[in-house]
Amino acid sequence: MIKITLKDGSVREIEQGSTVFEVAKAISGRLAKEAIVGEVNGELVDLSYVINEDVSLNILRFEDVEGKDTFRHSTAHIMARAVKKLYPSAKLAIGPSIESGFYYDFDVDVNFTPDDLEKIEKEMKNIISAKEKFERFELPRAEALKLVSEMGEEYKAELIEGLDEDAVISFYRHGDFVDLCAGPHIFDIKNIKAFKLLSATGAYWRGDENRKMLQRIYGTSFPKANLLETHLEKLEDAKKRDHNKLGRELQLFTTNENVGQGLPLLMPKGAKIIQTLQRFVEDEEERRGYELTKTPMMAKSDLYKISGHWQLYKDGMFVLGDEEVDKEVFALRPMTCPFQIMVYKNTQKSYRDLPKRYNETSTLFRNESSGEMHGLIRVRQFTISEGHLMVTPEQLEDEFKDVVSLINYFMDTLGIRDDITYQFSKWDPNKSEKYIGTAEQWEDSQNQMRTILDHLEIDYIEAEGEAAFYGPKLDIQFKNVHGKEDTIITVQIDFALAEKFDMTYIDSNGEKKHPYIIHRTSIGCYERTLAMLIEKYAGKFPAWLAPVQVKLLPIADRHLDYTYELKKEFEKHGIRVDVDSRLESVGYKIREARMERNPYMLVIGDNEVENKNISVRSRDKGELGAMSVEVFLKDLVEEIETRAILLQD
Repeated sequence: MIKITLKDGSVREIEQGSTVFEVAKAISGRLAKEAIVGEVNGELVDLSYVINEDVSLNILRFEDVEGKDTFRHSTAHIMARAVKKLYPSAKLAIGPSIESGFYYDFDVDVNFTPDDLEKIEKEMKNIISAKEKFERFELPRAEALKLVSEMGEEYKAELIEGLDEDAVISFYRHGDFVDLCAGPHIFDIKNIKAFKLLSATGAYWRGDENRKMLQRIYGTSFPKANLLETHLEKLEDAKKRDHNKLGRELQLFTTNENVGQGLPLLMPKGAKIIQTLQRFVEDEEERRGYELTKTPMMAKSDLYKISGHWQLYKDGMFVLGDEEVDKEVFALRPMTCPFQIMVYKNTQKSYRDLPKRYNETSTLFRNESSGEMHGLIRVRQFTISEGHLMVTPEQLEDEFKDVVSLINYFMDTLGIRDDITYQFSKWDPNKSEKYIGTAEQWEDSQNQMRTILDHLEIDYIEAEGEAAFYGPKLDIQFKNVHGKEDTIITVQIDFALAEKFDMTYIDSNGEKKHPYIIHRTSIGCYERTLAMLIEKYAGKFPAWLAPVQVKLLPIADRHLDYTYELKKEFEKHGIRVDVDSRLESVGYKIREARMERNPYMLVIGDNEVENKNISVRSRDKGELGAMSVEVFLKDLVEEIETRAILLQD
């Protein structure tokens, strides 16, 4: 007999040679039915894994993240088997689980259509009905390479060639289908009761646009049909909220192939939202002691060479000129820090001058690859609420905390505080060539940041290899409607650039010292923030942000004079108003106004003209009926000035 320690700390004796599944069955029949994968001494294993010694054991269900991953990765393998059955010449690339499902990439001589996906789904059902089990086997690297080469799987061969010579490589057999895979897989495929192939698209092999374009099929799966149905309903809602679709429908932004990819055109309504955000941010930052700078959008390569951007970030920059030909080579700025450093250096600073807080609404340029760009989320030109704080060591923690406080204030005001998460992004010591500074400097700055984050008492995860090249950072993350996580705001502690640029201050002993630099955004990239807000509110922006706050709908031409009197009165109070003066029925105008998602709609007819009042419909509260202009204006101005977020219908 051997002992197993379960997650709750209890200890059970089992017979040596028992499988994880047999242990689950001994605990309860329900657990055995719901079990997806085991975790033995912290390592994920198949339920068929044999236990021969004392271990700690956790049995995971679909509700667990690892359970979902295993369940969906297994479904991806079943899909790959179905594709190979229907398209024998298809070659397999990779097929991982992702947060809301799975995908698999294929090198195949067809572009998958919705009809193709239906055929593949049908074949998957046939495979599942056969109730064959996944069988794991391992081979030395050379034998593994020989096997996949004989199978004609060149992408699998490339993956194996990237492994160590002495690596032992695992495969999974499912009927007549064999695939390279680290595993684990589910024990009983009949548990895959509900699945759906969602879409097919192109994807470069290994994400490299210089490699072959493959066909990627996305799908998802669940152990119960009702879970799939709920998920598909959420996907439909996500499609409706997708900023790339909705932002165009609401005429917030557009793109044009003659302008170029990753260069969105903000239309008047979208530009008004961003202008409102910028004014809000700049005013609040000024109130908190920031000094505004305006710096060039380009600089000589000399500046970027001092900062290290030229050596470590040049491929991501737009370079103007050729170093081998031109006397001076310029580049559009990818960030503002070197410029604000030069502002700081213009005069010698004393410790009494610090902290020095600079902010700037900066237009930046980054040469993103074509495959990375998406709507307003990832673009080649964008505007950011950038700032840099030069501080003494004693000021570092308080100033960092104040930066986070400012960010949280903006997130609260936008109504998205509960939707963000925090990530502590560290360097990768195994890839030190990507960074400047010594290991000691990195460890010191990371320890300081960890201490500050712990003092802030915020929940955060740590991510190795995600730091900036000059220092660790706090990344504030937000998920779009499709579940993809993006960084919207960063705060970085920089120990290196002050020394590189010879930035100094005179301390209380009269000695020159290098300040710490805190790099930060406060509301992030305005384009990305707009995308986030479109999806968060499904285009129903709070009144203070809405590009049109009041829509006036005159019923007939005889009501136009009073309508335009109202427009002038509202505009005197800073209200953004639009009049629908078209010769259309009022019913049509109301339907159109609802589609625009404006906060307030006022219908102007004979009664309103006669009584000099208005009939109000609120997007969020419904019909408010007749009221005086004065009362409506008073309430609306208060709603805007307090930046209220009303419940959305």
